[in-house]
Amino acid sequence: QVQLVESGGGLVQPGGSLRLSCTVSINMFSLEYMGWYRRTPGKAARVLVASSFSGGQPNYADSVKGRFTISTADSENTINLQMSNLKTEDTAVYYCNVIYRRTDYWGEGTPVTVSS
Repeated sequence: QVQLVESGGGLVQPGGSLRLSCTVSINMFSLEYMGWYRRTPGKAARVLVASSFSGGQPNYADSVKGRFTISTADSENTINLQMSNLKTEDTAVYYCNVIYRRTDYWGEGTPVTVSS
């Protein structure tokens, strides 16, 4: 079992920045995949960034490319999402997702509101 806890969401003005964190309950070197998604009311979750732990560059959705950056802090066991130049359309609940031993795990999400 893997527990994921997202944090860092909140209210931010357009053009601002936020850093989301996902705390992982196991050693991240055991993970096969990590990603961030978001969901708005009435819509399915959409992938923002996906990355394999076996190597290669992360893949970003066009809507966030150049504005969002995924990273890991191994000493803190966190997967982070640095978001900059936020837009009102980035308002959503953000979720962390990992795959461990071929099983999907999700956090409860953290809400982000971009509004003036």
